[in-house]
Amino acid sequence: MKKKYILVINPISGDVDKSEILNKTLAFAEEFQVEIIVYETSGENDGEVIKTLYNLHKPERILIAGGDGTIKMVGEALEKQDVIFGILPAGSANGLAVDLNLPATMEENLAVAFHNHFMEMDMISINGRKSIHLSDLGLNAELVRNYENGSTRGKLGYALQIITTLTELEEPFSVKITANHQTTECTARMIVIANSQKYGTGVTINPNGIMNDGKFEIVILKNLDLMVFGKIITGNMPVDLEDVEIISTDKATITTTSPVSFQIDGEYIGEETHLDIRILPSQMKVAIP
Repeated sequence: MKKKYILVINPISGDVDKSEILNKTLAFAEEFQVEIIVYETSGENDGEVIKTLYNLHKPERILIAGGDGTIKMVGEALEKQDVIFGILPAGSANGLAVDLNLPATMEENLAVAFHNHFMEMDMISINGRKSIHLSDLGLNAELVRNYENGSTRGKLGYALQIITTLTELEEPFSVKITANHQTTECTARMIVIANSQKYGTGVTINPNGIMNDGKFEIVILKNLDLMVFGKIITGNMPVDLEDVEIISTDKATITTTSPVSFQIDGEYIGEETHLDIRILPSQMKVAIP
């Protein structure tokens, strides 16, 4: 009897044609004597459908072709199941794939996704929502909002929205952060809540990030001028920024004096003034090289 894997494909993520991914996955699966059950996301009740498919087929593995948002959605839907996730990066932002050092080609990624080396990854709970990778308040969240409202996808879409975001630049916001029994008050342009190290551009925003250490980092970027923000977005962040403070912890609260744009794993959530944050250890098994 063949093993069963479910392949979840987000057809619109990253403006990438998914037929090639599907064909290569089916060919790979045939070689490994694996039956593939394909599910294309629609944006309507995807989590519930994936739970139903899982209960029906009891697959040994879940393959995910999409970006960080798709991975997060599937991970949340199956968080109670003991199953390994294989990631086939195909989003506008593939930050998690960058952090996991997944290979550049689809063939190599399939080899990783089908083999047995995996890691038990933490998640972060933020106001009851799950984050697997990087969430932030401020400037980058405004960029994500503008990107979602724009009509162009992929890297070009992000590039166009950088200009919009920088021309609409607001004043820094005042924030109070409580973690490790200490309170920090400051003004900031951007605060990153990081389970890992890198944005999808490859820039290291959190050099201390380890995805299975039972901790997350709060990265406070206090004075972010336009040049530095441009470098962050294009993947060339200067490492010696003196206006950056990093707090490592397993729980924290963040309070702002006015509503600030907030995003989780590349999805714009809205404006927030209070975040309750805690680590969720060993939540998700992910295939790694």
